[in-house]
Amino acid sequence: MSNLHSEPNSLINASSPYLLQHAYNPVHWHEWGTEALSKAKSENKLILVSIGYSACHWCHVMERECFENHEVAEVMNKHFVCIKVDREERPDIDQIYMFAIQLMTGSGGWPLNCICLPDQRPIYGGTYFQKTDWINVLENVASLWANDPDKAIQYAERLTAGIRDSEKIITAVVKEEYTHEHLTEIIDPWKRHFDITYGGYNRAPKFPLPNNWSFLLRYGYLADDESVFTAVCHTLEEMSRGGIYDQIGGGFARYSVDDKWHVPHFEKMLYDNAQLVSLYAEAYQCTKFDSFKQILVETIHWVSEEMTSPDGLFYSALDADSEGVEGKFYVWNKTEFEEVLGEDAALLSAYYDVTEDGNWEEEQTNILRKTILDDEILSKFNIDAATLYDKVKMAKAKLMAVRSKRIRPGLDDKCLTAWNGMMIKALADAAQVLSHDLYYQKASKAAKFVLGNLKSLNGGLHRNFKNGKASITAFLDDYAFFIEALIALYESDFDESWLNEAKALTDYVLLNFMDTNSPMLFYTSAEGEDLIARKHEVMDNVIPASNSTMAQNLEKLGLLFDEQNYSDKAAEMLAAVHPKIQTYGSAYSNWAIQVLNNVYGINEIAITGEETDLIKLELSNYYIPNKITLGGTKSNLPLLKGKQSQETKVYICRNKVCQLPVNSVEEALEYLQ
Repeated sequence: MSNLHSEPNSLINASSPYLLQHAYNPVHWHEWGTEALSKAKSENKLILVSIGYSACHWCHVMERECFENHEVAEVMNKHFVCIKVDREERPDIDQIYMFAIQLMTGSGGWPLNCICLPDQRPIYGGTYFQKTDWINVLENVASLWANDPDKAIQYAERLTAGIRDSEKIITAVVKEEYTHEHLTEIIDPWKRHFDITYGGYNRAPKFPLPNNWSFLLRYGYLADDESVFTAVCHTLEEMSRGGIYDQIGGGFARYSVDDKWHVPHFEKMLYDNAQLVSLYAEAYQCTKFDSFKQILVETIHWVSEEMTSPDGLFYSALDADSEGVEGKFYVWNKTEFEEVLGEDAALLSAYYDVTEDGNWEEEQTNILRKTILDDEILSKFNIDAATLYDKVKMAKAKLMAVRSKRIRPGLDDKCLTAWNGMMIKALADAAQVLSHDLYYQKASKAAKFVLGNLKSLNGGLHRNFKNGKASITAFLDDYAFFIEALIALYESDFDESWLNEAKALTDYVLLNFMDTNSPMLFYTSAEGEDLIARKHEVMDNVIPASNSTMAQNLEKLGLLFDEQNYSDKAAEMLAAVHPKIQTYGSAYSNWAIQVLNNVYGINEIAITGEETDLIKLELSNYYIPNKITLGGTKSNLPLLKGKQSQETKVYICRNKVCQLPVNSVEEALEYLQ
């Protein structure tokens, strides 16, 4: 007998796929909003805030064990106003209650379950609970509220004070100059954590953390640090050979549960793959390794085929589970694998580590990965490289044809401005590095859709687009990553309308997200909903912090528009956070890129004349990580004013000093030595 209600709860009207997954729970779930919050106050009921996201495996497990169970639902409905939150739609709510859980338990994660007073202040919580434990927690906290409310209020006061005081960044004296020694202080302790065998860091689970490797790639290249540079290339190679990468369909899973990139947590997130496209594009531009180009192309193909909406926006995630089993869509037993590939099965079994017993804990099940180098395969099977790659290509097509008939993982089809910004930038990056116009067209289409459909009348943005409707006041990460995307588009096509939009949105951010008591920007807009705390987002994580990304945007736009207030703000933000970087480099990697730019300088490359596009195309063959590029025959940008002519010229400027113009990329590169 099913535990699901035949009648839906109020989540049936939600836009979030995660909330809709809970619409037939017997729990009387509400969306976060005035109705639910007012109900808690008027009935003097505790609020139960349960936070997760659609691709979260353990969220689904707790739903099956607890939220679909009538016995559990009865306790929840009796004592609490129950609110479901999609953390991807409402990261502002997630930030507050995640920090509360971390203060209470020392750790956090999803599912996140927090019990609050009727005024939203937290008093108790945790992550995943089994049924019996969950019922005990609910009854004990309900009893506390009924019998000793003053004690509950004391808990809430202490916790809320801790939340409000956390992550306070105060203004520091702006350093006049960052030096190589500052970078060494960041890098030296960081190196000790490299896994020289399998790449990444010497721990498990392993997350891709693309911004970490982007900084380390740039540092290794600019500082000529072979150990760091080698660690980056080794990591990118090992990730792409592991089970964390979908060897058949392209795209990366969120993380590997082991230290060999072997067994993924199978959910695929847009934000990971967008950042990894940018990273592999940058690494390919630097190294010209064909394997990096292949990963880049395959991942974009996956995004195009499975994650792109008819409007040209990009969906959020693919679930880890299908048919209630994690990874079932992606894995193979040897019998099925051999039936699909026929006479090439022995070769491809060796190539993808497919065995009779299986290569992971699920009996006789294989996660496709590459454990043997291609040269060993060529020698063992006495074939040449061209033959191997033809057979691999044919095998992928055959396996995809069979896999496509399986029951697919759930798709989270909401489109978030922040994550779309990352993907737009990734496509613009790939378009430049590979001279691939289709990638540019996809990036341009998505950006135009955001500007046309997700802007509000006051000049701000919405966060979410689903079912033809824009919703939710945008957060700082939405602005930061979309502004970054607009700058990338400008550097791809030199259309200044992108920069003008970026500038307008930046001015909106400075007006609506400013904190007068800190150099950091608030995560929530002054025009957004009032919560119990207004937080900053400073530490870089699997996604760079919105403040670090915004600081880089301010630095670039300050140069492009000669806006000193932008440059000063970026410098102020970096100076305030700089003392923290050397103590924990991997948690401040995007800030570290800003230090790197300060030490090595940002090369401002201005291209003018009728052959601007040809020069830009030739320039894209070269890896110059610390640069901005601008150009055109007509421009209002300060760096281009007075430089327009029919004759093609390249200007290299740095620190407000320009070299004499040259006529070729080869001559320009000499200034960059």
